[in-house]
Amino acid sequence: MAANMKAVKLRMKSIQSTMQITKAMELVASSKLRRAKERADASRPYFQTLKDTLAEIAAGNTDVSSVYTRSGKNDRWCYVVIAGDRGLAGGYNANLFKEMEAQMAGRDCAVLPIGKKAVEYYKRRRVEILTEEFAEVGELSVSDCFTIAKLLCRTFKSGDFGHVALGYTNFISMLSQKPGVSGMLPLADLSEDEKDVKKIRSLILYEPDAETVFDSIVPEYLAGLIYGAICESVASELAARRTAMDAATKNAGEMIEQLSLYYNRARQASITQEITEIVAGAEEP
Repeated sequence: MAANMKAVKLRMKSIQSTMQITKAMELVASSKLRRAKERADASRPYFQTLKDTLAEIAAGNTDVSSVYTRSGKNDRWCYVVIAGDRGLAGGYNANLFKEMEAQMAGRDCAVLPIGKKAVEYYKRRRVEILTEEFAEVGELSVSDCFTIAKLLCRTFKSGDFGHVALGYTNFISMLSQKPGVSGMLPLADLSEDEKDVKKIRSLILYEPDAETVFDSIVPEYLAGLIYGAICESVASELAARRTAMDAATKNAGEMIEQLSLYYNRARQASITQEITEIVAGAEEP
């Protein structure tokens, strides 16, 4: 009985130490989440403005025949996958990879992983990796997003890939994050949205021509899209980690309560047994 009580006490101490760690991680994630959410909200207007500008040029000018609006020469896909640098974030990384597996099934594709978990995941599955230069999502800056965008535009124009898509986790709320895939290249869908775009620039003359302006804006658009997706992904990761650590802290508290109850019962039973033995010994002649 004494050995069992000692094991329970050691178990309680271990869980208390773990609970302190999960609580600290929850507080750190909560502190970073506010700044990440503000950055994600601030990046959305930038992306939307670039997208609207491209749509206006594509809809208001019938002579736009950019290489970025035509389908590629082959059916190869390049997926930019934005995952986390660390684990302990619930199903954040697993849900994203599950979505990407469904999208990539049956396709000849390569990936440009952003985030250590993405690099590790696709290395284990021996998927072709375009570059590992952007392995840490936490250290990427706006200039890195422009570098990635130029790399994607260069590979698309050279015909290495016929399609480029972006996989990331969209931050919906503190308790909801949804992984998804959005197309990046080609931009043929912009010309299809002509009926939804006001042709306020239909009489504007672009120098040297609309196609050149269009081609110069596309890398800016992709960089803004990538930066916005990174902001959304970082906010989603922190929210998922905060939720997971909060749940872990609560579970640890419940385990400690159950072990405390078990320990107290075992201790009471041990004391009762000792009293019974003493009384029985005192009654002997």
